[in-house]
Amino acid sequence: MEWRALPGRIRVFLMLVGSVVYAGCSGKEASPPEPVVTVQSATVERKAIQDVISTEAILYAQSEASIVPKISAPVEKFFVNRGSHVRAGQLLARLENRDLQAAVQQAKGAYEQAEAAYATNTEVNLPADVQSAELNVKETRQSMEANRLVYESRLKLFQSGAISRNLLEQAHVTYIQSNNQYEIAVARLNGLKKVGQSAALKTAAGQLASAQGQYNAALANLQYSEIRSPITGVVTDRPLFEGQMATAGTPLMIVMDPSRVTARAYVTPQEAALLHVGDPATLLPGEGQPEVSAKVLIVSPALDPNSTTVQVWVEAANPKARLKPGSTVGVRIVAKTVKDALIVPNAAILTAPDGSTSVMVIDKDQHAHQTAVKTGIREGELLQIVSGLHAGDHVVTQGAYGLPDGAKVQVSEPAAPKRSESE
Repeated sequence: MEWRALPGRIRVFLMLVGSVVYAGCSGKEASPPEPVVTVQSATVERKAIQDVISTEAILYAQSEASIVPKISAPVEKFFVNRGSHVRAGQLLARLENRDLQAAVQQAKGAYEQAEAAYATNTEVNLPADVQSAELNVKETRQSMEANRLVYESRLKLFQSGAISRNLLEQAHVTYIQSNNQYEIAVARLNGLKKVGQSAALKTAAGQLASAQGQYNAALANLQYSEIRSPITGVVTDRPLFEGQMATAGTPLMIVMDPSRVTARAYVTPQEAALLHVGDPATLLPGEGQPEVSAKVLIVSPALDPNSTTVQVWVEAANPKARLKPGSTVGVRIVAKTVKDALIVPNAAILTAPDGSTSVMVIDKDQHAHQTAVKTGIREGELLQIVSGLHAGDHVVTQGAYGLPDGAKVQVSEPAAPKRSESE
């Protein structure tokens, strides 16, 4: 085994043993030479680092419509097939609707009759009733005035002794009766103008509204027989053929808009706490396809009860439909960016049983000293150092495990990667 391949502690031990043996063989007391341990190192740099959350997700079209008919009827004709590109409002299919057309005609006739009745009641009947009542008031008032004059004339004659009391009382009774008839006529006219007119209008209006509602319902049922797309997109499913029965409540067609997609991923609650709507993200389709820029659309406020994870939606533009809904993609979300951070390789970090972290710092005399550090975010093989180091420090990246504090080290270049035989 080569000397450099031995672990650092073993090399130190062998060097010490060799020194003792050499001193014993020479018979002289000589201080052993300071052992040197070969290590690899890295320089502490100041650069940007990102806290990236990586996971996998399932792609969904951001806009998808499952078109369900509201009536049950056979399919008369399809105007599109699977894969057809459609626009919002476009006619996709027509259901058999001859019975619905007949219902529309019937409802239309009833509505027109109600309109005519409304016009008759409001423009003819009601004004005629009011006019008749006004004429009755006029006649009863004239009769009352005539009877009043007769009564007053007889009263004067009775007072002068020209007529008997019986004739006076007859005139008085006739006057009272004509006055009552006048008051009744006035009350009827007033009631007809206030209550009767309002009730007649409400009755006529109610009949017209009912007929119009039935007509609109018939028109709506006829329109339901024409299946139109609510969105612009591509027909992805069309299970029936012409002549087959379309059932109300059962999807007749599915239209999907693939121009934008959402990747639905699940992350831990700790990771979700770092994310915000609008955070930059990247979709990794794989298979040599280029990465796609995206952003966080939704961070669910609740845990998934089955997995105790948090669902995160990441949206991306998909203008050429390269991303296929239903496929699995990798997702990278940038939760945090530190532009001016101290960076070291992960391999430089030593973790104690109590969880504390440290590194071996090489001083100018090539001695390694264990230095406690506080770490921050991690990006791949790099780690942020929050405290304990300075830019330009040299830290041991290989050979630090078991290396005594203060040991002299020699920095070697990392071995070049081996080439394969085919190269």
